Amino acid sequence: MFTTALRPQDLSSLPPDDLVAAIHALKQDLNAVILAHYYQEPAIQDIADYIGDSLGLSRQAAAIDADVIVFAGVHFMAETAKILNPDKLVLLPDLEAGCSLADSCPPAEFAAFKATHPDHLVISYINCTAEIKAMSDIICTSSNAVKIVEQIPAEQPILFAPDQNLGRYVMAQTERDLVLWPGSCIVHETFSERRLIELKVKYPAAEVIAHPECEPTLLRHASYIGSTTALLNYTQTSPQQTFIVATEAGILHQMQKQAPEKQYIPAPPTGPCACNECPFMRLNTLEKLYWAMRDRKPALTLPEEIRQAALKPIQRMLAMSA
Repeated sequence: MFTTALRPQDLSSLPPDDLVAAIHALKQDLNAVILAHYYQEPAIQDIADYIGDSLGLSRQAAAIDADVIVFAGVHFMAETAKILNPDKLVLLPDLEAGCSLADSCPPAEFAAFKATHPDHLVISYINCTAEIKAMSDIICTSSNAVKIVEQIPAEQPILFAPDQNLGRYVMAQTERDLVLWPGSCIVHETFSERRLIELKVKYPAAEVIAHPECEPTLLRHASYIGSTTALLNYTQTSPQQTFIVATEAGILHQMQKQAPEKQYIPAPPTGPCACNECPFMRLNTLEKLYWAMRDRKPALTLPEEIRQAALKPIQRMLAMSA
């Protein structure tokens, strides 16, 4: 039998089913909800109350009815939940679960960059820090970036941050000129075009699908480009039976659950490493999830002036995505 007072040393020998049961017990005690991104390890995806991409998780966080939000994702995602729920306890199992894309846009440097484009509307991808959100006019996700840009008057110049690959994709789809901050994601920029072509030769019937954070050289081989949720939905509805998937490999777990009769091949990185797995996302574990709920920490905190400033562009995004 488990208890909700397990010590860290107890978890090393605890059967997985008992650990899951312990987490469920804590969830009831705390009136907590567990949110997880598609890029989390399968065990965390399977225990989550809601699993989704950044837009879906933002919507869920905005409408949540719980005292505690346990966010199995990375730091900027938990920050977004806290921005939307200032009176709730928001827990992140590992505070070191950051984001290379968010890190590529330091607030002080971005403020200086923004100052050189004073007439530009700032649209920032949600994969950024609360400080960057606070300097933005509208937030977007890969699900709605094109839709949001299309709603901006053509004469209004736009500064797009921090992902330059998503920005290039939006430019191509909308035929709008955007000023791009030169940021990128270590996972999506590491896929190898040469090795992808080799996979296409090996699996000639496979369909390449890709996330718009990928490099343009990789996107040109994709027959379908979309957000994480869009890729998942596409694999369920497409008549194709084999897919080469160019995004973080965690999504393959959901693809296999939703359409197990199909084959999913992760797009290969440039080297022998598992670089198509986000090292930050994988810092969260079931054990850390348990510890966070048991100890009610690490908890997200934000200066109120930053939170209020960051809230406005998120609310604009949600309104424009309705």
